[in-house]
Amino acid sequence: MYELNVEGMSCNHCVSMVTKSVLGVDGAAKVKVDLAGQKVHVESSADIDVIKSAVIEAGYPVTGASVA
Repeated sequence: MYELNVEGMSCNHCVSMVTKSVLGVDGAAKVKVDLAGQKVHVESSADIDVIKSAVIEAGYPVTGASVA
């Protein structure tokens, strides 16, 4: 599982966009977005750098990432 620190998320549209960006990398991924904490939890076998890039391309800066 990965935990990403993602800035700029403030609404359900943001949740949808971030979730779609991760699912675009790995359609079987499980994504949980914590708006208040500005964190995204991802269960995926995809590389963390590829997931980070997809979220950034969706317009949301990733300020940190870790393997949880």
